[in-house]
Amino acid sequence: MQEFRKLHGSEMNRLSVDQYIAAPKHPLFLMLHNIRSMWNVGSMFRTADAAGIEKMILSGYTATPPRKEIDKTALGAQDTVQWEYRADPLEALSCMKKSGVRIYGLEITEGSRPYTALDPGAFPLCLVVGNEVGGLEPEVLALCDEVLEIPQYGTKHSLNVAVAAGIALFEMVRVIRSSV
Repeated sequence: MQEFRKLHGSEMNRLSVDQYIAAPKHPLFLMLHNIRSMWNVGSMFRTADAAGIEKMILSGYTATPPRKEIDKTALGAQDTVQWEYRADPLEALSCMKKSGVRIYGLEITEGSRPYTALDPGAFPLCLVVGNEVGGLEPEVLALCDEVLEIPQYGTKHSLNVAVAAGIALFEMVRVIRSSV
């Protein structure tokens, strides 16, 4: 039987903050629209750092750093992940579309596809996640090129928004990296 030894931080070949900021990023953007929990915001910063995405866009009433609640779960990722605040998500998404970024909502809708149904031609891409209770607003969904969903097999019909974003982002990173 193989023994597993947990690696110490110094053995993980992690990038320094400066190295991370200078490193190439995956052609992924993450928009957080009307996220009410600052702990969810912080968690998504941490996931965005781990996934090596291009940028986060915070919109609507989503809180922005610096906030102790965001910092608690981001663990410094709020300082490494490039981000911007845009009050109007429709304006931000329209600008991204004009620059060639495809917009993908993460929601269960008519016509949504499994989050695993992506191919390398979908990138660059912005994944849009919405409010923990109401999800994405119809106006935001109307700007999406595609809507992806994560299949649900239990009695609940949703995942925590930060968990769902992490699942989808890492599948997207897998698709990008498998095509290189």
